[in-house]
Amino acid sequence: MESTRQQKFARSIQKDLGDIFQRDGRDFFGNAFVTVTQVRITPDLSLARVNVSILQKSLRTNAMEMLRRAKPEIRKRLGMKLKDTIHHIPDLEFFLDESLDHVEKMDSIMKNIIIPDQTKTNPEDYSEEID
Repeated sequence: MESTRQQKFARSIQKDLGDIFQRDGRDFFGNAFVTVTQVRITPDLSLARVNVSILQKSLRTNAMEMLRRAKPEIRKRLGMKLKDTIHHIPDLEFFLDESLDHVEKMDSIMKNIIIPDQTKTNPEDYSEEID
């Protein structure tokens, strides 16, 4: 379980990374729309695991690679924002958050479920609704 200090620091990193991505995102990953969904930080505050969501599926692989290559510059800009808060800026690890894909898949499955009407007793009664 994360301490209050870790949680506060993680929220601060998430907010600042979001600001950096919003302002300078094209420099790091082109036209991909990237959002920071969660930040988890180790107890010693030396490593931040950053979950990012990339809206366009076709750009995900390329955007993640560009994000990993731009990590030193992103960390530098994060350090400029956090310089008054902490002396050592944590290392960053980026992970793709696929929770939106899971939600879409579940939504699609739920839309295709046919719930039988309790008032109908014969299977032939359903043929009208399927067509």
